[in-house]
Amino acid sequence: MKKILVVDDDLAMGEMCKELLKSKGYSSDVVTSGKEAIEKVFMDGVYSIVLTDLVMPDIDGIEVLKKIKQQTPQIAVVVMTSYGTVTNAVEAMKLGASDYITKPFKRDELVVVIEKILQMQRLEGEVDRLRSELGEKYTFGNIIGESVKIKKIFEIISNVSNTEANILIQGETGTGKELVARAIHYNSARKNYPFVKVDCAALTETLLESELFGHEKGAFTGAIKDRIGRFRTADHGTIFLDEIGNGSLAVQAKLLRVLQDSEFEAVGGDKPIKVDVRIIAATNADLEGYVEKGQFRRDLFYRLNVIRIFLPPLRERTDDIPLLASHFLSIHNKKNRKTVEGISREALNKLMSYTWPGNIRELENVIERAVILCKGKVIEPEDIPLYQEKTGFPQGLSGKPLQELIDQVERQIIINTLELTGADKEKAAKILQISRASLYNKLNKHKINGPL
Repeated sequence: MKKILVVDDDLAMGEMCKELLKSKGYSSDVVTSGKEAIEKVFMDGVYSIVLTDLVMPDIDGIEVLKKIKQQTPQIAVVVMTSYGTVTNAVEAMKLGASDYITKPFKRDELVVVIEKILQMQRLEGEVDRLRSELGEKYTFGNIIGESVKIKKIFEIISNVSNTEANILIQGETGTGKELVARAIHYNSARKNYPFVKVDCAALTETLLESELFGHEKGAFTGAIKDRIGRFRTADHGTIFLDEIGNGSLAVQAKLLRVLQDSEFEAVGGDKPIKVDVRIIAATNADLEGYVEKGQFRRDLFYRLNVIRIFLPPLRERTDDIPLLASHFLSIHNKKNRKTVEGISREALNKLMSYTWPGNIRELENVIERAVILCKGKVIEPEDIPLYQEKTGFPQGLSGKPLQELIDQVERQIIINTLELTGADKEKAAKILQISRASLYNKLNKHKINGPL
């Protein structure tokens, strides 16, 4: 139960407050001097709120406030004041008081002030809990693996997290670039501020510029109100620019200015906006090749590429597959209320012999599907249909023209990918590393339709 300490040299006033709080379900103690209040707070340590009069003979309410905030800043302090000392109440607010109430006050006024503060404390507690959960979720321990390559990545993350260096993460789709970016953020000094992700590949040039930097009302057709943009949302925190290679040269120029001067203008605005943001960028493209072709600014590349982290594809760290599969088995058992106990040796061998074009993301999808469809207590090879083995060649294809072979293999790959994702075309397109439009064209070309 939340407990409240009432401090007033007028004992009758103190007892009245205590009875009122008791009638509303709150436990409270009453003391009649500032000295007693300070001693009780420090010795008992059980109070959520201290309700103190401002004018008292030994130690006044301002001094009580200062002492409590120095030692136990989490305790809320509400000051009671008369009309003649409202100026002192304003001073108390500047020193950290949560609120003040003017005597004589109505009973309901005091209850409203107390309930507002307790609600705020509950919300702050929930934010702290969620922040703690996020921190745990994105610790290094949640980047699964014991291979030499992944251990090297752990070492780099550990070394760079608490610095201010810009970071470029390179790796194929599904290798865990966002997970690494979040691990860096939640192990840095910025962890209590926002982590903001922007998918640069998902937006047109105009929309990306507005998404990043915000816009002013009327800046373009459809801009019916001001928008602050992701950089201002991420102030004091981290912004994660996924697929940075998709940004236009105009957007790249504005990003360079943020990196150099920590400022930018909103779309349609002319007033510089200052921000304090750490940038982590990611790409599955060859940025150096883009630089040589003039598609990516060389100066921006060097600014982003202070620390580069290469994430290996899953096919280059097959020793980690049993650990990853076990990790995803546990997650999806819980998520889907299943009790699958493990994965057979034959099924593991099948997983380890596959080339994983969709990398870790594809592996997780495969395990989730297997957990849902598995009829026994152990996942067997037949529970994990895969469309491409490391060894062997699809049967029934010999003696046919090359283009027919290519079309037949492509058709089967698309069908198997759609089965793997439960006919989720967006996920399938990501695994195949093609756009949704390209996927729909291929579905029409190969006459793939209806439930799979």
